[in-house]
Amino acid sequence: MRAFVGAVIELRRAGLILAYHDRSDGGLFATLAEMAFAGHCGLDITLAAGDHAAAVAELFAEELGAVLQVETLRRAEVQAVFAAAGLGSVVRDLGTAEAFDRIVISDRHGKAVLDATRTDLRSAWSETSYRLQSLRDNPVCAHEEREQVTDPKNPGLFATLSYDPAEDIAAPYVQRGARPEIAILREQGVNSQLEMAAAFDRAGFRPADVHMTDLIAGRTRLDRFKGVVACGGFSYGDVLGAGEGWAKSILFNAALREQFAAYFARPDSFALGVCNGCQMLSTLKSLIPGAGHWPRFVRNRSEQFEGRVGLVEILPTPSIFFAGMAGSVLPIAVAHGEGRAEFVNETAERDCTHGGLVSLRWVDNHGKVAVTYPSNPNGSPSGITGLTTTDGRATILMPHPERVYRTVQNSWHPEDWGEDGGWMRMFRNARVWVD
Repeated sequence: MRAFVGAVIELRRAGLILAYHDRSDGGLFATLAEMAFAGHCGLDITLAAGDHAAAVAELFAEELGAVLQVETLRRAEVQAVFAAAGLGSVVRDLGTAEAFDRIVISDRHGKAVLDATRTDLRSAWSETSYRLQSLRDNPVCAHEEREQVTDPKNPGLFATLSYDPAEDIAAPYVQRGARPEIAILREQGVNSQLEMAAAFDRAGFRPADVHMTDLIAGRTRLDRFKGVVACGGFSYGDVLGAGEGWAKSILFNAALREQFAAYFARPDSFALGVCNGCQMLSTLKSLIPGAGHWPRFVRNRSEQFEGRVGLVEILPTPSIFFAGMAGSVLPIAVAHGEGRAEFVNETAERDCTHGGLVSLRWVDNHGKVAVTYPSNPNGSPSGITGLTTTDGRATILMPHPERVYRTVQNSWHPEDWGEDGGWMRMFRNARVWVD
């Protein structure tokens, strides 16, 4: 086992492994099927077995081992590493990944042991989860998710950027040495303040950790800051109306209400609200110039907390955060239980949408506006998940860009991204705007 682990580490360092899956849980068949599901590909597999009984044993024996996916042209290099580790006799070629929607498994004589569509197998594999989800959650959402995950034409995640994520547009301003102060505002239960502070620090700001108790007690004031960011996480336990509860601690405190109103009125200030912070700022819209069109955010259509990766499109708006980013589609982290935008009426929704004030919307893996679950994880109309004010100084969004601003933070990313992920640009945009 030590030799095997060492060989795998060496192969990873050499960039020779495309995918890896142990075979101990469910055996070889479960391993191959799950790899095909994840890779959206078909398989053409040849077993060592020479008859049906031996094939069953080979496919379902839950013993130590693993399946590695490697490039065909580099297969000899991989085998050489295992041979050098004394494992050449226990490593064998199983077959190839294919572009078709089938999983074909044959014995060593070429006789088919299994020939089924990947879609049918994926449907059977997810049946139990689907039934449980239908009973526990919104059954319509459960059905929509099943339809999406079993769609053989689903291309998966993608990214299309209208800008170069490696370009540091804030560098000239950072090099001057000035680092404007920004308040990373949090309340009890908020847990994204460190990622948010790190993103703004990298963009050239001096972040300050500001708890609501600091403002209530007078230990600090908003007038010292150029920016205020209301962070997300689990404020007030992320129970129903958590963001609204946070906002009302301001609205029902005369001194705080006056302080926030004065801050938002300053033409040199900006604000960002994410997740619980989005809910909070939307409830403060009466204090924020140009935010009268903002909706409130209520329980997700799925009736559950949504923790996943979603795709969003950045739309043309006056938002200072998304300057030069319109037309881009990229993945983003999702983590909220109340993200469904609820407008006071259809007219308000239409005015907001047609007025060019929707900054982000959910899209599906084909790039179309997401109207079904889980591409639209909260059920917001027209896929709305981010808005800005008429002057662009205040922006709110439900997903978490601060959790994926570095490429390494993303569960999937284009191979040509460097250190900075696609979302780093919005933080640098804020730094450029300040100057």
